[in-house]
Amino acid sequence: MNAVAAELNTLLADYQVHYQKLRNYHWNVRGPLFFGLHVKFEELYTTAALRVDALAERVLALGGAPLSTLAGQLARARLVEDEGRPDAQGMVANTLADLEALNASLRAASAHAAGAGDDTTVNLLQPFIDEQEQTAWMLRAFLG
Repeated sequence: MNAVAAELNTLLADYQVHYQKLRNYHWNVRGPLFFGLHVKFEELYTTAALRVDALAERVLALGGAPLSTLAGQLARARLVEDEGRPDAQGMVANTLADLEALNASLRAASAHAAGAGDDTTVNLLQPFIDEQEQTAWMLRAFLG
């Protein structure tokens, strides 16, 4: 598998962890922020699931095999699961931290793909970065 595909597989693993954390938060958010955050976490996990699929398909297009087991994804992921039950503010702060880490990884993968002349991968990743930058800004605003 080429280096870009390997990097995309690591991103795929990170997004799977991010997805599951967002599901956890969607299911377990409580308190006066419930209505807004319940919907926001669903929006974010739906987006994460679409990104997992896009990354897996790009790995395939590059001749690689996408990580397709949870065990393999957890072993490769840089993001970590949240086995606790943070309060709503903690959930948002954790989500923001994940988005910032994902964006750093996306930028690195995009630069690597650009260096390899892989414009298709760059074009795939750039909208992820752009959208997540806006979401991160909104989460920072929410946290004050």
